[in-house]
Amino acid sequence: MTLQPPGETSATPAQRIGWAILILITLYICYFTQLGVIGFVGPDEPRYSWIARAMAETGDWVTPKLYGKPWFEKPVLYYWGAALSFRWFGVSEAAARLPSAISALLATLALAWWAWRTYGEECARWLLLLLPTSVGMIGFSHAATTDMPFAGMLTMAMVCIAVALGLTQSEDTPILPRTPWMALILFGFFLGLAVLAKGPAAIILSGGAICFWAVFTKRWREAFRLLHPAAISSFCLTALPWYVLCARRNPDFFRIFIIEHNFKRYLTPEFQHVQPFWFYGVVVLITFLPWSAALLSATYWGIQRIRRSTQPAPITYLLLCWSVFCLLFFTISKSKLPGYILPAVPAIGVLLARVVQIGANAKSRLAGYVSFSAAVIFAVAAGAALVAGAKLMRHSHINGNIAAGAAFVLFLFAAGNFFVALAAFRGRMQLYTAAGMVLPLLIAMLSMGRLMPRVFSLDPSGKILAQEILSTGTPASQISVQGINRGMHYGLNFYLKQEIPEWDSARPRDGYLLLGAKSCDAVADDSARCEARPVYLERSQRFLYRVRPNDSLGGTAGGRKPQ
Repeated sequence: MTLQPPGETSATPAQRIGWAILILITLYICYFTQLGVIGFVGPDEPRYSWIARAMAETGDWVTPKLYGKPWFEKPVLYYWGAALSFRWFGVSEAAARLPSAISALLATLALAWWAWRTYGEECARWLLLLLPTSVGMIGFSHAATTDMPFAGMLTMAMVCIAVALGLTQSEDTPILPRTPWMALILFGFFLGLAVLAKGPAAIILSGGAICFWAVFTKRWREAFRLLHPAAISSFCLTALPWYVLCARRNPDFFRIFIIEHNFKRYLTPEFQHVQPFWFYGVVVLITFLPWSAALLSATYWGIQRIRRSTQPAPITYLLLCWSVFCLLFFTISKSKLPGYILPAVPAIGVLLARVVQIGANAKSRLAGYVSFSAAVIFAVAAGAALVAGAKLMRHSHINGNIAAGAAFVLFLFAAGNFFVALAAFRGRMQLYTAAGMVLPLLIAMLSMGRLMPRVFSLDPSGKILAQEILSTGTPASQISVQGINRGMHYGLNFYLKQEIPEWDSARPRDGYLLLGAKSCDAVADDSARCEARPVYLERSQRFLYRVRPNDSLGGTAGGRKPQ
């Protein structure tokens, strides 16, 4: 039986029903709504979705292929999930992002179970409301990338580690003497899935966290139990078959994947993702918006408590080692992207929920004042953005909807922080304060369908551009592009189901040239001639020219307008 922290009382059956309804609504809206609100953004989403679509269409579940060629930047787990989603629900943005949403849900539920078993049901409720409503979890659960499946599977593995170490009973329960077979088997299974999601980083992150935990707690014997044959066998049966099959079919797999996309990416700036050492500190604060102020106060309060305590609990040590090792590991890396530290976010979320729980039960003035100050800051920022948006709207050539949308979201952030402060001042998170805390975020999520098209006057994904090109009847195989950003170019490839090449003036093609400006003659140079009147793609503000190499025109500048 779990121990209730001081100041916490058990909820009545009616209250538990109310909490369950609120939590289920929060999880559903934050993770599963608006999955297809916008087309594929950036270079990763359209490429990963292309590979998954090709896998579903060809039935080749071993070799990931981009534009018909093997592509080994990432392992196969996300592609499997998205390919199955495409087969079951059809090809769409929502189907491509569904594996990330499911991974986020599984990780959140596993952490909530762990928090409930160790810190009590109130901590679990805080976690189930704070973590899903954070910007980072919402954003990555709505991304067709490998980041959330990797973080989700690694989180499940870490929860199984906690069970195997006997850290799921209470803070004072000793390590269990018996062998937890199921926990060890599941640990190996989920760690294997994490390796299939993103590679050997899963072994390093989990192993590093456990080594640090063993150092601080001096429980090396318990840590070595994780090398039990049951765990190793489960891991090997889960992860190795695909790696072996892929290497047998593709002799250069290990060189490209392990050497280039793991060691070189980590040890060298070859991939041009260089960032300062403090980069991930900022990323963590953005990830936990709108609860960043609570995170800062929780960090300060937690440090003070650790300094006053002679020996923090082994459970707390594991969470700290998990999060801190992940942050340090990727801070040292020469390549830094925001998604790299996503595996640390779940552990930080549990620590945040625990500190907020204790602070609320103790009627912490610090937690209350910090959250109230955050509410005021967000409200002032919302007002400033609203004024700026009104001024921008007076100029027809400037889109003021971005500022107006930012004001709307910032105001909702302010409302959420106000109710967190109210819970801290009252000394307990009651159902109505919890509803007031998450309701603004749920409103923001449900408003994305109308907000996004207004904020983005031009579609950043390439989806609308592809639709306009198809409406002209222009063959996609005859199009070249110039002056289109990398992410939109990959998106255009996905939606047109064709790899669209960059325009090469040294080898001009007889076909069509897609430009972002009305300057075809300058781009084509002397190698080709452009038609006098391009097709103007109004919604995308692009120009589609008919071009012919000079040697095929016989000295004329003729051409026809695509129909």
